[in-house]
Amino acid sequence: MSQQTVLYDIPGPRQRRITLISSLVAAVVLLVGAYFLIYRPLADKGQFSMELWGSLIDPANENFSLVWHRIGIGLKNTLIAAALAILSSLVVGTLLAVLRIQLKSLLRRRFTGLAAPVAYLLRGLSLLLSAVTRVSVEVFRGLPVVITIFFVARGFPAFGVMFDNLWYLVIGLTIYNGVVIAEILRSGMEGLPGGQAEAAAAIGLSPLQVTRMILLPQAFRIMLPALISQLVVVLKDTSLGFIISYEETLNIGKQIIGVLGNPIQVYVVIAVLFIAVNYSLSKLAQYVQHRLSRGRKTAGTPAQNLPPAAIMSQAEGTGGI
Repeated sequence: MSQQTVLYDIPGPRQRRITLISSLVAAVVLLVGAYFLIYRPLADKGQFSMELWGSLIDPANENFSLVWHRIGIGLKNTLIAAALAILSSLVVGTLLAVLRIQLKSLLRRRFTGLAAPVAYLLRGLSLLLSAVTRVSVEVFRGLPVVITIFFVARGFPAFGVMFDNLWYLVIGLTIYNGVVIAEILRSGMEGLPGGQAEAAAAIGLSPLQVTRMILLPQAFRIMLPALISQLVVVLKDTSLGFIISYEETLNIGKQIIGVLGNPIQVYVVIAVLFIAVNYSLSKLAQYVQHRLSRGRKTAGTPAQNLPPAAIMSQAEGTGGI
């Protein structure tokens, strides 16, 4: 019996007809509503005229090449900032997650065999670092990312640290998204069965080796959907670069609107570009997840599903034949 039939009854012919008719009626209602509430008001105000759309869709328009050149620059800057922020957020988040797991294991140690002052000092340092990392995670995760970017762009120059606006944006996004990714990975590692870490410790692996070789790879695989969602958030948050005058897609879109006066048309094009890039990122991550899952299944293939030649070679290697 399939899992679907266990969870609920399979709809009969009458229920399927009702579902089909309801779906068709809902689709018609949505189309009619979109026509009268969206299309007609915009059409009455001339929002579909070539005067407003020409610079975006008509190659013969005098502004077409310049507009798309500027949009291309913005899109390139967006992708550069997103790639750097995604990479740095993954690195910072992974290191922070591993650090928090290691500090948690240190808090359970009694440091037997060491002198009492040294043992108390190590436990005190572990408690202090654990408190600092926990407070940092809660503070930076609770701050709106736009405030983080603003303070980075204003705070660093106040201390004499000067960067390009790109790096202020990347650092601000990394601070926020790094702690979020760290919590995702930490929860993934702590959600694994405790017997795995105990078995690894029993064969002599150190806590860091247990985390690096056993817990962290599984956490990445299990929490991949949440990581994908967070990476999409990083890409979308690059649009906040306008507050520090970074020329990303949205900022350049505002410049185009200031000259041509067509906000709806420009923002529609920018929205389509963001949707396309985010969809590509999601499909790429799903492909990676599928490959990882397929590799795990292949690695765990039972002997009875292997071809006879493979079984014979395994038996010869173990001395079974």
